Amino acid sequence: MVLLLNTCHFCLRAIIWLLPLASFGGVWLAQFHGFGRTHGAPDATPHLWLLAVTTMAWLLVSSVYKVDSVSELFRERTGTRAALAAVASTYAFDLLALFLAGMAIERAFFLLSGAALFALTVGVRAGFRYLGLKRLGGRPRLRVLIAGTDEFARESARRLREAPFGGCRVAAYLHIPGQAVVVDDARVLELKDVPSLDASQIDDVVIALGPALLHRAPEIAQLLDSLCRPMRAIVDFGDQLASQRVFQFGGLQMMNLQSTPAESPGYAIFKRLFDIAFSSVVILLTFPLMLAIAAAIKLGSPGPVLFRQSRVGLNGRTFGMLKFRTMRVSSEAESDTLWTIEGDPRRTAVGTFLRRSSLDELPQFFNVLRGEMSVVGPRPERPHFVHRFQQDIAEYHQRHRMKVGITGWAQVNGLRGDTSIRKRVEYDLHYLRHWSLGFDLRIIARTVWCGFFGTNAY
Repeated sequence: MVLLLNTCHFCLRAIIWLLPLASFGGVWLAQFHGFGRTHGAPDATPHLWLLAVTTMAWLLVSSVYKVDSVSELFRERTGTRAALAAVASTYAFDLLALFLAGMAIERAFFLLSGAALFALTVGVRAGFRYLGLKRLGGRPRLRVLIAGTDEFARESARRLREAPFGGCRVAAYLHIPGQAVVVDDARVLELKDVPSLDASQIDDVVIALGPALLHRAPEIAQLLDSLCRPMRAIVDFGDQLASQRVFQFGGLQMMNLQSTPAESPGYAIFKRLFDIAFSSVVILLTFPLMLAIAAAIKLGSPGPVLFRQSRVGLNGRTFGMLKFRTMRVSSEAESDTLWTIEGDPRRTAVGTFLRRSSLDELPQFFNVLRGEMSVVGPRPERPHFVHRFQQDIAEYHQRHRMKVGITGWAQVNGLRGDTSIRKRVEYDLHYLRHWSLGFDLRIIARTVWCGFFGTNAY
């Protein structure tokens, strides 16, 4: 079972990793040696250099977006979104590398090679998905002994039979004392029958015990060890705990029950690099505007230009979020516990415009540079309200498993200001579960396209 999956995974990964070479080679032949081209091809040196950069970036990015993973093949319809995000990220690195190296590549070659890489990636994954659903010939390849005879075991058997890349055939079930027997598609054995069992009729052993009987797995495994066959255990912790993988930490074997994108290399590296680059560009481009806003605030009302307020960020840590001051100076207790309402009398004349246009958020790009926030993420809330919402809304704390952001999936869907907190949490959790750099770019594009002005921004 594992050998089959590992073989398929190795083949898919090897082919995916070779796709930059295939795309560059195909476009080179078509563009410079086909279509009736009469003059010779350009110098190959910069193209070979770009191929090396593309390949190195692709090796990392394809793993981050899991386009080289067999396990993701059947969780998607076409895989075009992941493939597009992976290609876009790779070619963003290419653009940066070309800029830093001062090299020039024909624009048509650059665009065509990217399009070819995208098409090949989608095509290869579609091919593997087709082979998986066809089960490499349609016949079950593995004969499985399932330890368990209850409803959990029957459902496990059904899923094993429907598994891609070969599927499984149940050779027999092993009845565990105290279990109900609800299976009827293969013979049922008792524990006393194990020593006389013909192991040549079995390829794999699967221990399918529900959570209530999982403590008996070591006992059953020891009994079945005499069969000298690969042995697996189906682990089910329920819908609330998303098990990711088992890993070794020192002398302990541990299993992820709650993992987040914040723990992945893609989030830690790519998102941070993007945040630094994007916020730096925004600060440079808007610096004259920020100076003008600062002068208007200073002339419009007494008090500081910037307003610092405690907000809750990643892993529940508090930080000082920066904003342009839009209200008259008041006590810290008042600003930390009162919600802003429409027509709020505390606002200044300049502040009303800044809040409507969201220009008061510009200083938060300095928070992004400092690593306290991200460009995209759930909006940070004040500690007072976080404590209150955690009491009233299930899973509210989950939104703190990622860095908070200046804009977010909830905000671009109109959930800002005095809107439903429960609905906001739903959108934040959707972002948490489906985060990718491509998703971030989509949110930024919607933020720019729709503008920062909003009916609930007061």
